[in-house]
Amino acid sequence: MPDVAIVGGGPAGLSAALFTAKNGLETVVFDTDETWMHKAHLFNYPGIRSISGSEFMALTRGQVRDRGAEVYTDDAVTGIEAGADGFDVETESDSHTAEYVVLATGGDRSIADDLECAFDDEGTVDVGLDMETSVENLYATGAMVRAEKWQAIIAAGDGASAALHILSKERGEHFHDFDTPADVPTLESE
Repeated sequence: MPDVAIVGGGPAGLSAALFTAKNGLETVVFDTDETWMHKAHLFNYPGIRSISGSEFMALTRGQVRDRGAEVYTDDAVTGIEAGADGFDVETESDSHTAEYVVLATGGDRSIADDLECAFDDEGTVDVGLDMETSVENLYATGAMVRAEKWQAIIAAGDGASAALHILSKERGEHFHDFDTPADVPTLESE
């Protein structure tokens, strides 16, 4: 059973997955690879001079997999139900139970609506600074929480915020993800 199930594999979902997997939580990402990033070109993302959105996605998926997350790009989520033991995540071919769910589905707010999350006056999912919705242990990120303010670096920050809140809950204290050069693993794919 994964600790964290992430629905959506754009910048928000992959950022959340990177943090949770890197810090020891079993993490699974469900992504249909329909992200708007395939239409983008990044040259305003800190640390990146110029890269196509598709290349960015491939590199980020590799980074997330290197840190231990499972990434499925061909098994769409068909529904999620909140239960006593977490969330039951149904896909086209399987089912999973996770303690936490991070929604990173771009402007598609249908799963949040199905789970009866609170929405704000602009029709976006209502979240706090930690990205947690009105449903405990359910997080919403990126375009689904911002009316017409969709940008890759903002979405990545939302995913990181959700992940750090999950990690803080798991540790029972504020968690900070701060690496030093001595922490850097040597990975063949980098």
